[in-house]
Amino acid sequence: MPAFHLDRRDFLRTVVSGAAGLSISRFSFAQQAPPAIKATKLSDRVVLLTGDGGNVAVILSDDGLLMIDGGVPERAADLQKAVKDVDSHPVRILYNTHWHFDHVGSNELLGKSGAKIIGHDNVKKWLSTKVTMEAMNRTFEPLAPEGRPTETFSKNGKMTFGKEKLEYMHVAPAHTDSDSYVFLPEANVLHCGDAFFNGFYPVIDYSTGGWVGGMAAAAETFLKIGDAKTQIVPGHGPMGTKEDLKRTHDMLASVSERMVSMAKDGKSVDEVVAAAPTKDFDDKFGKGMFQPAAWTKIAYTSVLRHNQKA
Repeated sequence: MPAFHLDRRDFLRTVVSGAAGLSISRFSFAQQAPPAIKATKLSDRVVLLTGDGGNVAVILSDDGLLMIDGGVPERAADLQKAVKDVDSHPVRILYNTHWHFDHVGSNELLGKSGAKIIGHDNVKKWLSTKVTMEAMNRTFEPLAPEGRPTETFSKNGKMTFGKEKLEYMHVAPAHTDSDSYVFLPEANVLHCGDAFFNGFYPVIDYSTGGWVGGMAAAAETFLKIGDAKTQIVPGHGPMGTKEDLKRTHDMLASVSERMVSMAKDGKSVDEVVAAAPTKDFDDKFGKGMFQPAAWTKIAYTSVLRHNQKA
């Protein structure tokens, strides 16, 4: 796969987006019609928007809106039109679950309009510098200052927006080192960002601290939040349940354990790919963004990088 240099304004001309996210097997630069952005009501005050990069949640209030994540930059205007179709109030707050382009695409647009942007300390760190994401062979330029978080946190926080309470917390490095989740106890909705991909092998950005063991640990954390009826918003994929989350956790924990053992034995990436440590999960998780061998390389590299930092 060739390496392209792209900035956040240029990136996704033709990515297959929507609820299932992007497919790296289909990256090209031919023009394609983008999918429609679909609104689904999760509660009286919470709406899910899919079809624009990562899954977006919108919280409604009489004084304005709060968005959790903001899609890809190329569709920021489309996303805001979809938001206005749901509710005509302006977006007052934008919450970033992590730094990746397909979740912060509305940052500059909304930041310029005066919206407060909230994210973990490392979200602001990565959005303020040039970053190469090796797993996807892509380099990103920093966002303009108005597109970076204006309020950051290191561990966790709580806030009330309209009638909705929000609890948010940073998780240990998982998809990246900037991941956090948002839990809405009144609506019983948990937005996991990309620390949870529902139904297929996840992107693991080892260039900014992500690793497969951390993904398993994040899933274990999510399992303890809410109850059996909690509606779970993944970063990519359809709405999830605790059963979906457990299946994902069990896969990640098993693969992580195997790969950590292989790393201790000094196995190379090629040796691990040949050993097919994901083979008993491939039917369930290997038909999405990554073919099993490609994901194995990424996941095992994440273990090696994590071990170097440990």
